[in-house]
Amino acid sequence: MNKPKMGIKFCGMDLKNPVMVASGTFGYGPEYADLINIDRLGAVIVKGISSQPWEGNLLPRMVEVPGGLVNAIGLQNPGVEKFIAYYVPFMAKHKVPLIVNIWGRTVDEYADVAAKLNGIKTVKALEINISCPNIKDGGLSFGTDPAAAAKVITAVRSSTTLPIIPKLSPNVSNIKTFAKVAEDCGADAISLINTIPAMVIDIETRKPVLANKVGGLSGPAIHPVAVKLVWEAASVVKIPIIGMGGIMSAKEAIEFLIAGASAVAVGTANFTDPTIAMDVVKGIEEYLVRHKMQSVSQLIGSVGK
Repeated sequence: MNKPKMGIKFCGMDLKNPVMVASGTFGYGPEYADLINIDRLGAVIVKGISSQPWEGNLLPRMVEVPGGLVNAIGLQNPGVEKFIAYYVPFMAKHKVPLIVNIWGRTVDEYADVAAKLNGIKTVKALEINISCPNIKDGGLSFGTDPAAAAKVITAVRSSTTLPIIPKLSPNVSNIKTFAKVAEDCGADAISLINTIPAMVIDIETRKPVLANKVGGLSGPAIHPVAVKLVWEAASVVKIPIIGMGGIMSAKEAIEFLIAGASAVAVGTANFTDPTIAMDVVKGIEEYLVRHKMQSVSQLIGSVGK
């Protein structure tokens, strides 16, 4: 049997394989470039960028828990101008597609950062973090209100010609509604899931461990939840999906593909072992050989009834 085809077409990009690295877990590229050959990845999704520099939350802001990690980094980033000046030139030297995660506290802030990244050749797509608090509406997350999510996605769509990929929150009653909103507002793809709200208390001090008190749970514990939501979203949209949440090996990535994702993103596992994404690529390929499949595309949405 010939070597199976691992390449996919995603939002107009030719990816070597369907394995990406998730925003917030891979820095901006240079942090991992000495540890793995990033050009072997399907794509790199960099840490969230806002229109202005942001310091994030106070320390401590990460804590390990059984089955994962709870973090409240607070979206620390250098701002779009410094990102363009310092990080884009580095990524321009590499062949791996660059997807930039963007966020804002108002609709205008989302539109602003999207406009500033538009036309930059190295940037191939924008992932939109809609799990941010809308400061003009009492702090309600954009991602938990369909109307607010629609406003953000529409504003970003009108501000850029780049493919846009809203990153959906799991903290909703019906993921299908938000997947359809994204598609109807002009999204080229969606990614899911973002982290699940969580809290850890130090029983000796009887105080929250994180300075922010609450954070987001990621890692193996959320994987079955993520698979379900990807499967549900895939049943109502025609645009491609990036599945993420608890990928620790090829097995979890393959589950996402079977559930309906066209690509996957390795997140928390990067902190444990920076080479895991490469292991996932290899494992998917071995699975295809074992099951006598000629292309990874044969896996996508192949879940039985």
